[in-house]
Amino acid sequence: MPEAFAGYPRELTRYPVRYPTANSPQALATGATFLLLRALLGLDPAGEHLMMVPRVPARFGRVELLDVRGRWGQIDVIGSGLARLDGGDRGPGWAVSRATLVAGRLGGRSGPGLAFAGALRPRPTAHHRPPGGHPFMRATVIHAPNDIRVEEVPDAAVRTPTDAVVRVVLACICGSDLWAYRGVAKRQPGQRIGHEFLGVVEAVGAEVTSVRAGDLVVAPFVWSDGVCDFCREGLQTSCPHGGFWGEPGSDGGQGEAVRVPYADGTLVKLPAEAAGDERLLTAMLALSDVMSTGHHAALAARVRPGTTVAVVGDGAVGLCGVLAARRLGAEQIIALGRHTARTDIARSFGATDVVAERGDAAIAAVKELTKGQGAHAVLEAVGTAESMRTAISIARDGGAVGYVGVPHGGSAGVDIGQMFGRNVALGGGVAPARAYIPELLADVLDGAIDPSPVFDRSVTLDQVPDGYRAMDERTALKVRITF
Repeated sequence: MPEAFAGYPRELTRYPVRYPTANSPQALATGATFLLLRALLGLDPAGEHLMMVPRVPARFGRVELLDVRGRWGQIDVIGSGLARLDGGDRGPGWAVSRATLVAGRLGGRSGPGLAFAGALRPRPTAHHRPPGGHPFMRATVIHAPNDIRVEEVPDAAVRTPTDAVVRVVLACICGSDLWAYRGVAKRQPGQRIGHEFLGVVEAVGAEVTSVRAGDLVVAPFVWSDGVCDFCREGLQTSCPHGGFWGEPGSDGGQGEAVRVPYADGTLVKLPAEAAGDERLLTAMLALSDVMSTGHHAALAARVRPGTTVAVVGDGAVGLCGVLAARRLGAEQIIALGRHTARTDIARSFGATDVVAERGDAAIAAVKELTKGQGAHAVLEAVGTAESMRTAISIARDGGAVGYVGVPHGGSAGVDIGQMFGRNVALGGGVAPARAYIPELLADVLDGAIDPSPVFDRSVTLDQVPDGYRAMDERTALKVRITF
């Protein structure tokens, strides 16, 4: 074994690589070289092929790839040969891993190529580390208001028989994360953060039966055991064994991997073919929270075919509420928001009217649009006293308000007397996303709904602090994190 690979487990290079297909001197030389490497490195001819998907093509430069475990790796392509990615020669040459195992077929639009097995001085992780090293990964942590960092933390690992480890492919920043970022919601210094992610199962405990290593999965923002009374009733957020990602002692969703307690009751398996569809992956990521929460608001507000719906809030949850209302058959959907880029998305999601005013002016505008009656169903997706007061005031007599905005002074906006006199119902709370994901996933896969437009910026893990600043300054609606 070459010196560069000394000290690393042989299993790192156990995956075979497909040979070039062209009968050229370069192809023959590459094949011969591979056979030699295969003999030297002990590659297992019966091993599993890794499927590599080009992500950032670059001529004789760095290319990011997705392996069969769902982990993005970076390689440097050195030399030239047969592979063509988007019209330019890119390899095969040598492919040296910068982050994780990369071996297999490097496929481009114009033809196949080759990436050699590589673990040349990779950063140690729980799955490939030098002798005596300590396993770690990188994750987002919060130290104080406005102090978000990406740091090395202990790598996720199976601790109990019901656990699974998910290597994250996509994650995102939620509007509710901003309350901690702004210091409104208290966090311990160094606490993990983030609760929306999807990825590939990397390991499972002995009692896990619903998923296995290699499965593409999405996680709701709360884990649950799936067998308690509340879980069986579809209220997984009240599971006595449940919890929220990022709470003390747990992994947050904005990291390279997540230990998932009660994997059978928490994870939802996704179709494997979706791994190569960036738009579809992004749409499915929305199911982990914002789309499910918007749907919860719509159900709590009793949206049904032919009704008039008003949505208070133009954040990602509010916009998904518009999409949910359309899905449930609302006839008129009024979006309350004053950011044009966001209300444009609302219109594309099904909003028939937009009200940019606030306070009393917003109430008057909604009444004017509804013949003075108000909306049958109101979705409140902000969580402030003003937004709650507006929501109750624009509800039609006999109507309902579904509130899902994380409350911050929200009780001050609830006028029980007004609700009592006009028979306005109030429902909502924390969305049991695990109960909703299967049915919403079916519509995403069928193309009936597509919540992916709520993600208007992408960052890498290293750029997460910039993503928080962008959302805090309202220069981004919802930030997606790629790995």
